[in-house]
Amino acid sequence: MSKAVYERILLKLSGEALLGDEDYGIDPRIIGRLAEEISEVTHDGVGVAVVIGGGNIFRGAGLAESGIDRVTGDHMGMLATVMNALALQDALESVGVTARVMSAISVHDVCEDYIRRRAIRHLQKGRVVICAAGTGNPFFTTDTAAALRAIEVGADVLLKATKVDGIYTDDPNVAAGAEFLESVSYDAVIEGKLRVMDANAIVLCRDQGMPIRVFNIFTPGNLMRLVRGETVGSRVE
Repeated sequence: MSKAVYERILLKLSGEALLGDEDYGIDPRIIGRLAEEISEVTHDGVGVAVVIGGGNIFRGAGLAESGIDRVTGDHMGMLATVMNALALQDALESVGVTARVMSAISVHDVCEDYIRRRAIRHLQKGRVVICAAGTGNPFFTTDTAAALRAIEVGADVLLKATKVDGIYTDDPNVAAGAEFLESVSYDAVIEGKLRVMDANAIVLCRDQGMPIRVFNIFTPGNLMRLVRGETVGSRVE
């Protein structure tokens, strides 16, 4: 029998999480391991939706800083997330998991449009739903898209995958005195300007009562441990 404490989760993956040791693009070893961990969770009977970023290829805000129109840059970033989503879909299918890419912008030749009811139906059938292209609108990050999709599909929790063990008072990679926070409120995240997710995403989760778990995706087995209720990373609720 499944030991999972959640029936349905939304996993937020940054594009940078796919880089691994690469400077650009996708590290096949990393995306392969992520697919295996997601596969293990689905075998526990957990419905999995994923929102994926595109920062390993293009980031709209960064492109805008280089002189490209912000709306154009954000659209380029959305297309980058579609590329990452297709790669994750392929990796999942290679380990026997049925997955569907659903895009907030229409790219009919390569994936489905995101339609809430259809996404829920895929989840009910045991398919992993990979949500691409953010919200489909410029000026909104994939963090906000993750919060929105988690609420729309009825996820029990939003799992934010990072490169560190959870939430700290400062960047632990540069601040020796950074304090680890096992639990923190939504308002404390906003007021303390903690680097968890952008403010829009935090406010949306707060207003809709969506709990957030922040954890290190690069520690093997962390995803399964979280899904089974073990104390991993930090909580925002």
